[in-house]
Amino acid sequence: MPCIETSPPKLDLHGFPRAIVHFDGDAFFTSVEQALHPELKGRAVVTGKERGIIACASYEAKALGIRRGVALWEARKRCPGLVVLPSDYETYSLFSQRMFAIARRFSPTVEEHSIDEGFADLTGLRRVHRASYEEIARRLQAAIREELDLTVSMGLGLSKSLAKLASKFRKPRGFTAVAERHIPLFLQHRALADVWGFGPHSVALLQHFGLRTPWDYVRQPEAWAERRLGKVGREIWNELRGNAIYRVSPEAKAVYATVSKVKTFPASSSDREFIYAKLLRNAESACIKLRRHGLRARYVGAALRRQDYGERSMGARLSVATASVHALRPALHTIFEALYESDAAYRATGVWLGEIELDSWRQGDLFEDRPHIEKLENIGRAMDAVNRRYGKHHVALGTALFLPRHRHTERDEVPERKRIRLPGENDRRRLAFPLLAIRV
Repeated sequence: MPCIETSPPKLDLHGFPRAIVHFDGDAFFTSVEQALHPELKGRAVVTGKERGIIACASYEAKALGIRRGVALWEARKRCPGLVVLPSDYETYSLFSQRMFAIARRFSPTVEEHSIDEGFADLTGLRRVHRASYEEIARRLQAAIREELDLTVSMGLGLSKSLAKLASKFRKPRGFTAVAERHIPLFLQHRALADVWGFGPHSVALLQHFGLRTPWDYVRQPEAWAERRLGKVGREIWNELRGNAIYRVSPEAKAVYATVSKVKTFPASSSDREFIYAKLLRNAESACIKLRRHGLRARYVGAALRRQDYGERSMGARLSVATASVHALRPALHTIFEALYESDAAYRATGVWLGEIELDSWRQGDLFEDRPHIEKLENIGRAMDAVNRRYGKHHVALGTALFLPRHRHTERDEVPERKRIRLPGENDRRRLAFPLLAIRV
């Protein structure tokens, strides 16, 4: 057994010198569907019909062993009465916005961690709400349930890591508060793999040293944690002990390590022009996101995924960082020609952009074609202006003409909100509210 250092510093035992809550939607996508379609409550429901793979499973489906990532044919075999729906990401986003709006009524410091989970800093707000931190968090949980008909699991702790670990403890509809005096007991009953920031390799390394729980980890000296896992290891060590290192950030995320877009086809295809058009559509979407955040990329990669789930990928470094799909197209065409196999059927394409930098950091290269670069940037801005008014991809590359060339299947079914249009709505422009479907 590898040697583990001992004599760790002791924990100071207090209540809640800080109070951070993590709220996590329970099977969020399917819960939204059940909220909009009351007849689906209590039934096994999954989303992901457009991909052929489950994107989200309700807890009724999970009870039958159906999980995210399972192929739909396998899920239907396990549960013949399974309700399979196309993913309605527009509606899920609207529910997400409303969930975070409710959270901001309880705290001005709310961080949107993902579409279905976030953090709120409640520190110092007891006098405002005339309640304990635990009661404030429970009121937030109840408000989301009453106003959106959604359940969330809540974790209350002294740090973001503790709060996130606590919210997983009693899913679904759970509530767990971990005061400082309860940290030792709580950490002894969790697994290393449950800790936010510990991946499979980190867990394997810590297990090599005989550690099994987060409590085993925090009992080691801080220097030991940093020596084994670096700066992140030291930060997690402090977070788990209740010393908040990661602040709750209400600012929208503006800096990305990478930007990626992957799309699965409704039906596998061998059509060269269609596959290439799908690849460029991914690149267009990625570039739109870069421009929205004032970013540029110096690296582009692409992947083609075959029907048998085999995948080939390749990347290239650009001479000039860009957010223009027109500037990316030559590199993507070369990559596509190298990856495409005419005798294969493909089910998905993906594009990722790396070496991201802020557009404001621009420093021109000595031999760059500045007029051409500015021309492409102006084209991108003009396209964004038109698409903001008339809908995303209303103006697009000419390869978009090949996108309708695919074999239609049941996976082409669109969400109900897109099938039922109100006066003035179209494919890309709809009023920002969900459609409640009540059968009478």
